[in-house]
Amino acid sequence: MKIQTGTKEDRTFIREQLIAYNRQHVPKALYEQSEELCFTASNEKGECIGGITASYGWQHIHVQFLWVSDTARQAGVGTRLLQAIEGYAKEARCTKILLDTFDFQAPDFYRKHGYEEYGRLTDHPSIGQSQYFFVKRL
Repeated sequence: MKIQTGTKEDRTFIREQLIAYNRQHVPKALYEQSEELCFTASNEKGECIGGITASYGWQHIHVQFLWVSDTARQAGVGTRLLQAIEGYAKEARCTKILLDTFDFQAPDFYRKHGYEEYGRLTDHPSIGQSQYFFVKRL
């Protein structure tokens, strides 16, 4: 056996092979439902003061990014953006919402909104910091 650095084509091939394998074990309907989501919040000047991005598939939402401008924090912007994603999830009959955050971001914000910690990676992204993994079952 020989191990070598792969190409972009190799990456695509590997991804396609794993997807084909997964399709043998997951109901077909779950593959037919997927969407990329994005909601934004604007101030009275029309400037973006926050946003949330997520992906929908396999009957759940995975929040990728939730950002609120420094000038708009503690004003309910993050809560409204999270509620927008949760509303979409309920309409789409999702069973859960998954997300992760760092200790210097907002773990307590998510706890306050009913998210349960199911994992924690310590000393990441650097020594003394932690990454938290949350789920909210709907």
